[in-house]
Amino acid sequence: MLQDRLDIISSKGFMPESKFGQNFLCDEEIISNIVDLCEIGKDDKVLEIGPGLGSISFPISELTDDFTVVEIDKRLASFLKDELGLKANVISSDFLKLSDYGADKMNVVVSNLPYYVMTDIMKKLFDECGNARKMVFMVEKDALARIMAKPETKQYGPLSVLVSLYGEARHEFDVPRNCFIPAPNTTSCVISLTNGGTDIPKGFVKFINRAFAMRRKKLVNNIKEAGEVLESIGLPLNVRAEQIEPSKFIELYNAIIDRSVKA
Repeated sequence: MLQDRLDIISSKGFMPESKFGQNFLCDEEIISNIVDLCEIGKDDKVLEIGPGLGSISFPISELTDDFTVVEIDKRLASFLKDELGLKANVISSDFLKLSDYGADKMNVVVSNLPYYVMTDIMKKLFDECGNARKMVFMVEKDALARIMAKPETKQYGPLSVLVSLYGEARHEFDVPRNCFIPAPNTTSCVISLTNGGTDIPKGFVKFINRAFAMRRKKLVNNIKEAGEVLESIGLPLNVRAEQIEPSKFIELYNAIIDRSVKA
């Protein structure tokens, strides 16, 4: 049970590390709801980032035979693997520096995302695990505006473009502060992302970051080669990144790549 793990952690002096953004989820109903949202089948290859005490990990490990968890805190990685015997491939690493984890084979991704690296982790996942059927994340509720922003709004940027291209994004439910140890300074929420079948090309994440590098400038100031193809896809030369629909960004990216190949 979760309480047993909390007691063991306390007895070992494993205090949550603020440098890792650790807030351990300790509400059994919330845990169950998150696992249900993942819709995991026995043959699914599942990735969890930041398992912490394993509150989500242990119920997931009973649903699939192919489970990988990535934990930056070496103490917790060892604890989960060696002392609690979690049935998973436990990788002790900073996920943002990890390359060999079977990304292209993942069907489901789940994470209680540390708020300070939420955007970077989500971008990496869209770049490397774009074939996954489902992604379920715990995020800071204040971040919802950036995650689900629409064109020509202040919050619209690389993350909202990638989320829109990946598929359907839903705000599932809020998670009060008292559901964590220690309680965070902000309300959290759980979102689900369901793959809509759009292919996010390799290299597109870097491209979209460049597009918004100076968001109030014309796009051609950020991506000079865009000027050669904008009009061919129905966009004016003076367009700004914040005015472009997500699907048009894919069209633009492909047009630039095609032109460079033919040159």
